[in-house]
Amino acid sequence: MVTTSENTLKILDHNGKPIDKIVFSEPQTARVGGLHHEFAGHPSRGLTPSKLARILGDAEQGDIRSQHDLFLDMEDKDGHIMAEIGKRKRALLTLDWDIVPPRNASTKEKKLASYAKELMLDLQNFEDVILDALDAIGHGFSCQEIEWERLGKEWLPKSIDHRPQSWFKVDRETRSKLRLRDNSLDGQELIAFGWVTHIHKAKSGYLSRAGLHRVLAWPYLFKNYAIGDLAEFLEIYGLPMRLGTYPGGSSDEEKATLLRAVMNIGHDAAGIIPEGMAIDFKESAKGASDPFEAMIAWCERTQSKAILGGTLTSQADGKSSTNALGNVHNEVRHDLMVSDAIQLAGTFTRDLLYPLLSINTAGIEDRRRLPKFVFNVKENADMQMMSEALPKLVGVGVQIPVSWAHAQLGIPQPNEDEAVLAVATTQGTAPAVTATAALSATIDSTPPEDAVMQNQIDREELLSREAAPSWNEVLNRVKTIVENAANLEDLRDDLLVSFASLSTEELTKVMTLAFATAELAGMDDINNAG
Repeated sequence: MVTTSENTLKILDHNGKPIDKIVFSEPQTARVGGLHHEFAGHPSRGLTPSKLARILGDAEQGDIRSQHDLFLDMEDKDGHIMAEIGKRKRALLTLDWDIVPPRNASTKEKKLASYAKELMLDLQNFEDVILDALDAIGHGFSCQEIEWERLGKEWLPKSIDHRPQSWFKVDRETRSKLRLRDNSLDGQELIAFGWVTHIHKAKSGYLSRAGLHRVLAWPYLFKNYAIGDLAEFLEIYGLPMRLGTYPGGSSDEEKATLLRAVMNIGHDAAGIIPEGMAIDFKESAKGASDPFEAMIAWCERTQSKAILGGTLTSQADGKSSTNALGNVHNEVRHDLMVSDAIQLAGTFTRDLLYPLLSINTAGIEDRRRLPKFVFNVKENADMQMMSEALPKLVGVGVQIPVSWAHAQLGIPQPNEDEAVLAVATTQGTAPAVTATAALSATIDSTPPEDAVMQNQIDREELLSREAAPSWNEVLNRVKTIVENAANLEDLRDDLLVSFASLSTEELTKVMTLAFATAELAGMDDINNAG
């Protein structure tokens, strides 16, 4: 067990370097107090193409603060971006997760994986950790600071808090490593075991260019222009042009009075002007909002394509989509969800799972044999289709492992003493089975020493034996009718009347057995021919 006072045991981070024990005492940002007093700059105010180009250019050179403040504004002010990015982030909350041992795991490694899962399940509000980590989809990276505490004999995160991207900078040498901003030129290196740092690449390139919001910034800007123009158009649309005239020699005060009257009369519908002046109402402004709405729709379709890979889910064009096409774009595209899940699972393995095991199990001997955090992104097979296909495939000789069938259906195999579902039966009644299954069971019940002779069973004798009770009932009734008949006409009438109400249950059983016998006979002939 590791404590902060133990000096003899060295715990190594994922790079093989000893960790700084101060990480157990206080969070790293506690020593950079100025960051907690900073406020966002809101660079979206007065955003122009030249200003946006300058913000993105500064980020490429290492100054990423304004870029990420802008990204926050985009999510605050653009409801479409907020909704679409929310869909993508919350898609992973619908997935189950697990801790799996390495390949060809030993008993010890399997127990370690089970212990790791127990530790992960003890984390508070883990769903929030997932959502905060996926903030990296838009920004390119997301940093959450871990504050540790000791509970009993184990060290667990007391809290995992999201930190704004504006608190960080990239190194000058590679522009790919994050540093915590302080008063130094290069910033502080992030302490191992102190952070969950998820770097999510929407595209290749430097870290400052990896975020999806860089692609969304330009449609966001053009959409703002279109909305502003539309608002201005709606303000004057339908209002008549007011033109004031004043006689020559009017004073400046009289001119100002006329101007105020012209400006106010459109809203107040009343006003006064000096004698000799006039207000002329021209034809109202003409135009349509279609061009502005078309521009807004284009911007939102572009945003949906970038975030979700399609547009029909959001219906950004304002039109109804067909059900067939909508199913293609339903929710988040599966390939995007798989990509997001794989990237995030790697981060949790490195920054959460490895620290938990390293601290609570006195270190990991071989990091290659570390258990892994995984999301279940496999789409289960259609259960109804599989229930119809599997019996047919098995019937023609396809050998299907039970483990494969369970995996395809997403049904875990039961443990040794675990209860399983079975066919429901009424008290004192055996489960209902098909005639073919019953006849097969009869054949399979042959003693093992006679197994070689199973294919030579006299099927006609078996059928006669099974059908004997039913035929005996029919023959006995016919015998009685014949003995009591006075002539042939009475015999005919008595037979028709008697067998009109005869129960068909037994006859149905006989015919079913006959068909089953024929089916098994055909299968047997094919096997013998092979």
